[in-house]
Amino acid sequence: MSVLVALVFAITAVFAGTAAAAPGHSTPARAVPWGGYQELWVPSSMGNIKVQVQWASRGGTAALYLLDGLRARDDRNAWSFETNAMDQFRGDNLTLVMPVGGESSFYSDWYNPSNFNNQHITYKWETFLTRELPDFLAGFGVDRSISGIMGPSMGGTAAMTLAAHHRDQFRFAGSLSGYLNTSAPGMREAIRIAMLDAGGYNSDAMWGFPWDPAWLRNDPFVSAPQMQGMSLYVASGNGLPGHFDHPSAPIDYWNTAMGMGLEFLSMVQTRAYQIRMASLGIPVTFQFNGSGIHSWPYWSAELWKARPQILNALNAW
Repeated sequence: MSVLVALVFAITAVFAGTAAAAPGHSTPARAVPWGGYQELWVPSSMGNIKVQVQWASRGGTAALYLLDGLRARDDRNAWSFETNAMDQFRGDNLTLVMPVGGESSFYSDWYNPSNFNNQHITYKWETFLTRELPDFLAGFGVDRSISGIMGPSMGGTAAMTLAAHHRDQFRFAGSLSGYLNTSAPGMREAIRIAMLDAGGYNSDAMWGFPWDPAWLRNDPFVSAPQMQGMSLYVASGNGLPGHFDHPSAPIDYWNTAMGMGLEFLSMVQTRAYQIRMASLGIPVTFQFNGSGIHSWPYWSAELWKARPQILNALNAW
């Protein structure tokens, strides 16, 4: 148990965060040509939320939501600077939607603000991503019913959960090194410790005590039957360092070691999810790589592998 807790505690070492103030909200207006990049401030129950957007190259109506990891920053979504995601889809008829913020949120609707860190708002990320944001984007011609969602680590867990509960919105869902059985022995305690480290958040404020039904609702393993008929892409490495890993300083070796353990845990959970989906007869594209740790270069490369399936699912070539 101590090893499991230590591994998930270390999940926060991959990410870093800063804060940015939100300007006043303005009405929808596309300020750049099709295919261009724009930053939107979208009204929500949590206040105005920054969303980084790359518009479809030819005015298409499909969208891919790219979620962040556990230490999501308040100034930029990591997909926009840790990867070349925008370059990968620049010529495609697909709008990239990269919401900013949500540290330790699991992109879910919480019961209360976190009392441990004096949080002033109650996270309502599920409401934002499935109601407020798609309604706002509809003003730009983005069709809420032609959407995909994908993320790494925490974002992968959340992507699969949100897709399962909002089939009217999502046609594609993807998890990259996600934790897809959060009700497995030791995982709830490990998540609690990881959230404490990543911003001092209290998991009781998120889904209640460990026996609360919200924990099961937000477990992709439990909601797996609801994924029938959806285009799915699930990937993980095996924790062995690969061609993106070249540590030189002591901190590099530490981060590599932590990334190895985290990815091994993700691989174990992803294999369990593979068995679960096979037992349900639900087809999934699984990608188990011969090497790779828990870090952004591998997730960027995996997004490129998933790109044809994403474009096919959303008819966005």
